[in-house]
Amino acid sequence: MKDLFTIGETASLFNVNIRTLRYYDKIGLLRPEWVDPDTGYRYYSTKQFERLNTILYLKALKVPLEKISFFFKSKNTDVMKSLLEEQRKNIRALISELEMAEKKIGSRIAQIDYALEAPVNKIDIKHISDRPVFYLKKDMPVSDDLEYPIRELESVCPSLPGIFLGKVGVRVSMENLIKRDFSSFSGIFVMTETGEDMKCSSVIPGGDYIVMRFTGTHSFSGAYYARMLEYAEKNRFSVAGDSVEITLIDSGMTSDPDRFVTELQIPVEF
Repeated sequence: MKDLFTIGETASLFNVNIRTLRYYDKIGLLRPEWVDPDTGYRYYSTKQFERLNTILYLKALKVPLEKISFFFKSKNTDVMKSLLEEQRKNIRALISELEMAEKKIGSRIAQIDYALEAPVNKIDIKHISDRPVFYLKKDMPVSDDLEYPIRELESVCPSLPGIFLGKVGVRVSMENLIKRDFSSFSGIFVMTETGEDMKCSSVIPGGDYIVMRFTGTHSFSGAYYARMLEYAEKNRFSVAGDSVEITLIDSGMTSDPDRFVTELQIPVEF
């Protein structure tokens, strides 16, 4: 039986890249049995096959190379069991993160579908449940550029997730709605999602809302607020709180301003 195998033969037997074996040699994880002093060619023996097989097995389980190296320095069943238990814990945490990511993706797809399919320029009445949000009460002029207020919100709420898309909204105060003053916002918020840290979160109260969607961003909202308030007066509804204004599709999702969709919600009492 053959005693030594070239690096190419070994790589072929284990279906790994030659560069991988060279890297394992470099970091001391798997040294060749013999290196030809004249050519520098690496040769591996069958005695090393078990070690390589263990390396590839643990690597397939996503065990980091430094931990695999530690195992070989203290090779025994207790160390292997401890290594596997730790990796199982890491894998479970990763699965939880991926499940959360999947839920967020599903939520975002549903929001996009809703924005694309729901009618625009049409007033509806909806009952909406309480909504937990990360909220910053702050007077600011109407603008489509909310990046700085968002950074302020992050500074006062460290538990706010650092990555979000299509979850940012603003509010117009009840006082300004009644005065028909749509030139400023009274606060900015980020909608929470399942599994997020709820520290420093607050709640947008549930209730009955006049709802309207339009193609455009926050800077176009004034005329639509006016139409909604006229509808409320005509039906003898009274404004019951600050508005909720969310750009469902904005520049974060499309470069076409004609595809932007904003939804306005005004809480009312009948």
